[in-house]
Amino acid sequence: MDKDCVIKTEHLTKRYTLGVIGSGTLRRDLQSWYAKKRGREDPNRRIGAREYEKGEIFTALENFDIEIKRGERVGIIGANGAGKSTFLKLLSRITSPTEGKIAYRGRIASMLEVGTGFSGELTGRENIYLNGAILGMTKAEVDAKIDEIISFSECETFIDTPVKRYSSGMFVKLAFAVAAHLDAEILIMDEVLAVGDMKFQKKCIAKMRELAIDENRTVLYVSHNMSTIQELCSRCVVLEHGRKVFDGEVDGAIKLYLGGENDELYSFEYVDDKHKEKVRRKLLNLTRAKFFGRTSSWFYDDEQVPLELDWTYLEDVERLGLRVEISDIRHYPITAFVIENAGGGKKGESQTLQLRLDISALAQGTYCVRYVFFTCANRDAKPESVEIAAGLTIRKRLRTEGDTRWQKSWGSVVSKGVEIVGNENN
Repeated sequence: MDKDCVIKTEHLTKRYTLGVIGSGTLRRDLQSWYAKKRGREDPNRRIGAREYEKGEIFTALENFDIEIKRGERVGIIGANGAGKSTFLKLLSRITSPTEGKIAYRGRIASMLEVGTGFSGELTGRENIYLNGAILGMTKAEVDAKIDEIISFSECETFIDTPVKRYSSGMFVKLAFAVAAHLDAEILIMDEVLAVGDMKFQKKCIAKMRELAIDENRTVLYVSHNMSTIQELCSRCVVLEHGRKVFDGEVDGAIKLYLGGENDELYSFEYVDDKHKEKVRRKLLNLTRAKFFGRTSSWFYDDEQVPLELDWTYLEDVERLGLRVEISDIRHYPITAFVIENAGGGKKGESQTLQLRLDISALAQGTYCVRYVFFTCANRDAKPESVEIAAGLTIRKRLRTEGDTRWQKSWGSVVSKGVEIVGNENN
């Protein structure tokens, strides 16, 4: 492996034999064998259970190749049964691969299920020492960290109580605190944070980012919560039916996972009210949206977005307004462009509007557009929406990559700069 590589797999495959293998005793196994040989029903088969043919298997993970470098924060997403947990179990040596190889450097701390690695009869404090011993740490090394672990877990009151009396949320808090603070180079999380409260989840996400950036540890995180994936991960892998279908930027992975069929379109027709949202009144019907003069939804940082909208009036409209809303891949609002006088017309007439959106303040990434048409009885009246439709996807990239460029595009908006008004050494 490369010196910066901490995890590497080659043709990793895991298959499971379906059904129950053996009935638990030699006597029952012989009964089942004899009954099958005579063409009779298995006397030990559970009522209603399906009878599996010999050799019927399920492939949970197939030809999975990946290299993960030190300090990376890798998200693994996919539908239930895609192979996410299987990969983490193979990596944690809970089960062994059917085919392929796994190589890694460093100690692994994993949280695959609530209470993994904990003994219910031991207290929280005793379990901290137990987990430290499993990782190969001495008692003195655990002693140096135990106060910090207990404080982070927020379980000080119950730390000397057997963990079998803990709630699932308390289990997760203590287990994460142990995994994050003991000396493991690789941290593996499998959806368990969903059990904890939102405040603790944010605390854990911040801690994992801190471990990866400041202490150069590697984090593998599985979740169905795209918000936490977006917040934590610098790279994302999408699994589908045991195979890797994507490995790259987080926005692209989330878009694929969420089924973004509109991702690469530069023109869209609104047929049968597709992508429409119900509103109280409908004075017009949006029929088409496109990027005019473009054959791609990708835009560089110094380009404007040329947007063209076509619609037909269903009633007479004198003064029509348009609000073009921009949100991120999680549909969190980012900004909006408002045109108070976008046109007007008689019933049955059609109109085409061309406009250019200045997206220079947006950081590189993927953005969703929504169009909100509105009217006002007069200038002092509250705007009333008359048509709402989800729109095209805008994907922005940087034309050049400078050493400090990333500092101005950390979130969804690029800062315009900062003025130093005082800087003295005393």
